[in-house]
Amino acid sequence: MSIPSSRPEKHAADVLADALAAQGVSTDVHDGYGLSLVSVWIGLVVWCDGEWYWWRAGWDDRRKRVLYARHPAAEPSRAARRIAFRYADLRRQHPLSETIRDLPSPEAAESGTG
Repeated sequence: MSIPSSRPEKHAADVLADALAAQGVSTDVHDGYGLSLVSVWIGLVVWCDGEWYWWRAGWDDRRKRVLYARHPAAEPSRAARRIAFRYADLRRQHPLSETIRDLPSPEAAESGTG
């Protein structure tokens, strides 16, 4: 994977967002100050510095601290697969509320079907 030298964190985040979209996972990408964020779901934000992706993977009850997973940015498809598994877990834990579920999707609103 060729990463442009001027903004490798943004490029890597965009490539990850595309890989997640290919798996049916919608994201938003935000960047600035040498770091990019890929917002996936409640409690799932992926940080990227151009070399690594990392995200909150759980909680260690014994040590009372957050556990993080990380993956090399050179492998966005494999990282997306791992993140998609975490996304599925979080979707089961935090499903859409009735209010949100009843709102039309942006795609439906644009096409006039929602």
